[in-house]
Amino acid sequence: MIRKKGRFQIKSKNLAVHLSLIFFAILAIGPIFIIIINSFKTSEGIFTGPLKLPNSETFTLDGFKRAVAQGNFVRNYANSTIITIGSTVLTVICSCLAAYGITEYTTKLSKLIAGLFTIGIMLPVTLGTIVIIKMMVWLNILNTHISLILVYVGIFVPLGVILMVTNFRTISNDLKEAARIDGANEFKTFLIVLPLVMPGVAAVAAITMLPVWNDLWFPLILTAGPKTQTLTLGIQQFVGTYNNDWQALLAGLVLSAIPLILLFTIFSKQFIKGLSDGYGK
Repeated sequence: MIRKKGRFQIKSKNLAVHLSLIFFAILAIGPIFIIIINSFKTSEGIFTGPLKLPNSETFTLDGFKRAVAQGNFVRNYANSTIITIGSTVLTVICSCLAAYGITEYTTKLSKLIAGLFTIGIMLPVTLGTIVIIKMMVWLNILNTHISLILVYVGIFVPLGVILMVTNFRTISNDLKEAARIDGANEFKTFLIVLPLVMPGVAAVAAITMLPVWNDLWFPLILTAGPKTQTLTLGIQQFVGTYNNDWQALLAGLVLSAIPLILLFTIFSKQFIKGLSDGYGK
């Protein structure tokens, strides 16, 4: 009886957990679903039946047409793509090279550098906004893609280094010594062991890519011009301009959310692994 009662209690707890997760999932997905279905409706359909699916009378693509034509989405997509890819690639390269050097050369200096990277994770970069603006003005790269890429690399390299250090330390020294005996220099040895830490590389890319694409603060202060603004900044301005045009507004929100949803769906596993490894170790 005690064993049956214990099993019943465990099943009851599992059921309560699953019901709670379903409830919170509905709370999170529900508003997104309402925005999506209403973006395909006429204005009358939005206000008369906001919870109804679009039908033959209410279905329209006029909101998307106006959003694409007047919201500069194509250009903003291109800007965000360039900045995200550039930041991610440079962050991965710098993180891997620095982490490999820290793990291979265990000196007092390497420990000091590792400590500085750890401090870099804890310091909020937004506190140095004024200094960053002055630096970009001095370098004459304000309102360019390069300014954002450099800032994002500086933000995410510390976490990337710490994460990659944990991955490089799992590699056997015998493999690296064998490569050196065969005549490989340090860079070739690095390239030999790099495929073995690809899960860590994917995690660094994920934890860089998603926040960079979704960031608003630094695009607002560094690339606010119409030719260089990112998608996140563009949608904020679009919302302020078309706050009375519900068709175009909802369509714009859907267009801006699609890339972020796709990125998180594809890299969600690496994103969670990167956070757990980076902060846990």
